[in-house]
Amino acid sequence: MSRVVVTGLGLITSLGNDVASTWEALCLGKSGVSEITGYDTSRHRIHFGAELRNFDPSLYLDRKEVRRTDPYQQLSIAATRQALTQSNLQITEKVADDVGVYIGSGIGGLTTLHEQFKTLFEKGPERISPFLINMMIIDGAPGMVSIITGAKGPNWAAVSACATSANTVGEAWETIRRGDAKAMIAGGAEKSMTPIAMAAFDNMHALSRRNDDPQGASRPFDATRDGFVMGEGAGILILEDLDFARARGAKILAELVGYGSTADAYHVTEPAPGGEGLVRAMRRALQKADLRPDQIDYINAHGTSTPLTDRTETQAIKTYFGEHAYRLAVSSTKSMTGHMLGAAGAAEAVICVLAIQTGILPPTINLLHPDPECDLDYVPNEARRRSIDVAMSNSMGFGGHNTCLIFKRYEE
Repeated sequence: MSRVVVTGLGLITSLGNDVASTWEALCLGKSGVSEITGYDTSRHRIHFGAELRNFDPSLYLDRKEVRRTDPYQQLSIAATRQALTQSNLQITEKVADDVGVYIGSGIGGLTTLHEQFKTLFEKGPERISPFLINMMIIDGAPGMVSIITGAKGPNWAAVSACATSANTVGEAWETIRRGDAKAMIAGGAEKSMTPIAMAAFDNMHALSRRNDDPQGASRPFDATRDGFVMGEGAGILILEDLDFARARGAKILAELVGYGSTADAYHVTEPAPGGEGLVRAMRRALQKADLRPDQIDYINAHGTSTPLTDRTETQAIKTYFGEHAYRLAVSSTKSMTGHMLGAAGAAEAVICVLAIQTGILPPTINLLHPDPECDLDYVPNEARRRSIDVAMSNSMGFGGHNTCLIFKRYEE
């Protein structure tokens, strides 16, 4: 099996429209949550979210392409261009067949679908855009990225709710390992902060209702947490076969060494008791990585700020890691970015690579009231300097999906 390395990163969040600005804000413990400006919230219970700020798709696409793509596709393309620039991967005809694209989204082109339903009801069916289908479907993102970049290798979209882009990164890793590609553009994007999505998540009691304290609303592992904060954005990684990356002189940022994916087979929204599905995903990832549990230094937790999921993830970590769980650093960057749904896994994978690169652990902010049932080291409120050799990223999703990725400091 081939070794797989990371050579490029792309990141767009409510904290910044690129990797550098997002990482700086994360290290400073800044919140990306604010009042929603994208639509009128006066009839809604929830008035806040981790909304993108000043993202300009015209920096990455021409005007015609902007009109014919949904915002989630624009985010995919923008983060891909960032990652390709950093990796200096030139997708020429000579290598195009060996470069693939796996990009997922939990919901896809919901912004366009919402707008087009309004058009249907107000103006009639003849006014529906002929581009609606391509703008709405989830595989529109990897399709557009392949068209724009010229990547002709394996190409598909994953959907596994909030584990989506962790799965695309993991499956891209498997694709390179088995020899079906030399390089993969992998990740996810989400732009679902629409009236219908916010109302739906609110009505199922998944969202925090702290309208009086938006920046303090996402508080993973805190005893007073009351739900997650909706986020949006994109995360993309360039993964390459080690020999391919070496041959072209690429700078290697980290090595992806483990991936595990399981199902709870339990409940459509609640995690299995004790997080047993996540325990199995972590075990599989560690086995593939050929690492011991005590070699993990840092976990970027799923950590959504919902009462049940945070408690369950903590239980899973303690079950699998035993006493080492109390020596681990665990943090939830969703406390700052909000929950980016299908983009979260890839964005947090990018954060793990940056933590390894910089030796900085991003904090879990708003952790002010310790929950006796969440008793690990969550790097509360302030970033911490610590050498990190191995980092794990956990993702969980509605439907019972559990995914685990493991990144390691690159060594020859």
